[in-house]
Amino acid sequence: MVQRRGSVLTHIGPVRTCIGCRARTLPSELLRVVVVDGTVVPDTRRRLPGRGAWLHPDPGCLRNAEKRRAFPRAFRVQGPLDVEGLREHFEQYRQEVAGSPRDQQEARKQVDPS
Repeated sequence: MVQRRGSVLTHIGPVRTCIGCRARTLPSELLRVVVVDGTVVPDTRRRLPGRGAWLHPDPGCLRNAEKRRAFPRAFRVQGPLDVEGLREHFEQYRQEVAGSPRDQQEARKQVDPS
């Protein structure tokens, strides 16, 4: 991430760009994806071989990347790529996050300010 301190830019580790929203952020906030046999698959352990691309784990960023045709450009391949497996991964991720105990605790902590 890049932070501006006065007129000097300081780096806090590596920075990656989401191919969906084009936001630059830390790799820990993004999901690495790779192409395996014409299919875009999530690389959750960041160990799969080949050229990778980075994407926020958000269906909106996935839609933007598809609409902008960013996957073939990012992977430097010709033709369309199958992203259905990635879409399923995002759906599963969203369900896990929505059902996490932390979210439920935060919902209970809300207090009416009146």
